[in-house]
Amino acid sequence: MPPVDDRYPFPTPPRGAATGAAAPAVARGDLPEWDLCDLYAGMDAPELARDLAKVAAEAVAFEKEWKGRLAQEAAAPRAGGLGRALVRYEEIEELMGRIGSYAGLLYAGDTSDPVRAKFYGDVQEKLTDASAHLLFFTLELNRIDDVAVDAAFDADPAFGHYRPWVVDLRQDKPYQLEDRVEQLFHEKSITGRAAWNRLFDETMTALRFDVGGESLTLEPTLNGLQDPDPAVRQRSAEALARTFGENLRTFTLITNTLAKDKEISDRWRGFADIADSRHLANRVEREVVDALAAAVRAAYPRLSHRYYAMKARWLGMDRMNHWDRNAPLPQTPQARIGWDEARATVLSAYGRFDPRMAEIAGRFFERSWIDAPVRPGKAPGAFAHPTVPSVHPYVLLNYQGRPRDVMTLAHELGHGVHQVLAGPQGALMASTPLTLAETASVFGEMLTFRSLLDATTEPGERKAMLAQKVEDMINTVVRQIAFYEFERKVHTERRDGELTAGRIGELWLSVQSESLGPAIALREGYETFWAYIPHFIHSPFYVYAYAFGDCLVNSLYAVYRQAETGFQDKYFAMLEAGGTKHHSELLAPFGLDASDPAFWGKGLSLIESLIDELEAMDT
Repeated sequence: MPPVDDRYPFPTPPRGAATGAAAPAVARGDLPEWDLCDLYAGMDAPELARDLAKVAAEAVAFEKEWKGRLAQEAAAPRAGGLGRALVRYEEIEELMGRIGSYAGLLYAGDTSDPVRAKFYGDVQEKLTDASAHLLFFTLELNRIDDVAVDAAFDADPAFGHYRPWVVDLRQDKPYQLEDRVEQLFHEKSITGRAAWNRLFDETMTALRFDVGGESLTLEPTLNGLQDPDPAVRQRSAEALARTFGENLRTFTLITNTLAKDKEISDRWRGFADIADSRHLANRVEREVVDALAAAVRAAYPRLSHRYYAMKARWLGMDRMNHWDRNAPLPQTPQARIGWDEARATVLSAYGRFDPRMAEIAGRFFERSWIDAPVRPGKAPGAFAHPTVPSVHPYVLLNYQGRPRDVMTLAHELGHGVHQVLAGPQGALMASTPLTLAETASVFGEMLTFRSLLDATTEPGERKAMLAQKVEDMINTVVRQIAFYEFERKVHTERRDGELTAGRIGELWLSVQSESLGPAIALREGYETFWAYIPHFIHSPFYVYAYAFGDCLVNSLYAVYRQAETGFQDKYFAMLEAGGTKHHSELLAPFGLDASDPAFWGKGLSLIESLIDELEAMDT
């Protein structure tokens, strides 16, 4: 399933990742569940069977009509063959995306249901078989001479429409393999990486954690790490460690296998660095990511180390245990936030920024595009799935009424607004690289947070809100760069042979100790907490996109606060561009440049200023 991002659970939740409570504070019946009928009415819908047959037939027909002809068509661009082929290719891709989105969303709703699991697996196999007949198209297109492609852009308007997609595609050209090797990689993915991903998901969903004699799933167990009672936090952390430890052999095998799988692919394709394939997919230069990572690492003492030392004092501790890191402050309101209030909070914040943004977000509530309750078997965390431009996005949450859950709602609706606005670009050009995909989501959170903060006058509540925001930002920036460094260590060492569970745990503890600082005591069992982070499994090196997006939005929000007029229109134009522009083009209207090393310092300085404000409250 290809949801954009997003908030699968982390050892401690980033930016409002949904967690939960042992007994849900918001009743399931009070929360919306999505209606997937806009995709298909059910697994046995005749329209679905028709479309599966249509995709299979049209993929074969497309290959028969166009394979071996693209260079010839490029030589006579005024005939319009390349444009016609691309239009047809996009139509087939859109239909495949519709089918795959339905199967993936249905499976996410209950990954423990064997009927849904079989359906999802069967659909994935059929789509893989069909797409194998389309594989030639991008490979052949990339073999056309640059001069001929440029001439075709000008001579064939239909082909010229896809210029951003074709230019983007051709960045993959140096890493492209011979056609039959590419086909083998593609067809074996269903029994390789995809199968290991599915094993991870189904194993994680099936885990149960014994917390004080109660058997809980992952979400409510994680939520215990935010409980006001230290004993509950400790029991939850120990339950997590115990169950992870019992399953460590499986997670170690999955990690080793997928790291080796990636090494083989990278070696065959000729990527120099272990993360270069991710940078290429994100259309971001390695130097930009290196500068981001270096800036964040240098800021550890000023950000996480400093903040956690302050928090330890607030909690009356010399050092916090790792299960105390996200403990609420005594001033934090404990009342649960109902769904209607959460909806009003987010839409109000969006509306104050621009009524257009609130109107788009409102559709998700009005038209059953959100699935909010916690259910047994449901995929953990949260995500926004764009589906296809001819339909609309869907949002999955595990809403339990905490302030962080409201921030998660704001985050995912930011994705949703972005996906709706980018939809007119079409199935091939609507998708945004992960680094920029986080912009609208984090910006939506920032709008919501600032709206709530501005309405808060009681000093204790304001302090608690600021502290929670700082923790969310540390989880998004510091923690995600630490995760990135952990992945780098694991994948580097895997090149020399398999890693034991103990060695992976040592690498985990080394980066966590460095990033969290001396005020956090990493107790026994924490060495297993790497095991369930799905980004490591589903999208290696994905995690730096969170830090990229947060720092970018901090700078973007500063421009917004200083702008007199015109910011909203520029912002909407950025989102509407989808994947048609490089990050340098999208940020230029705001006077921002991510390639400037000083850019990351600006984003980090906002986090530091919030910590300054908190420190001033203690004086």
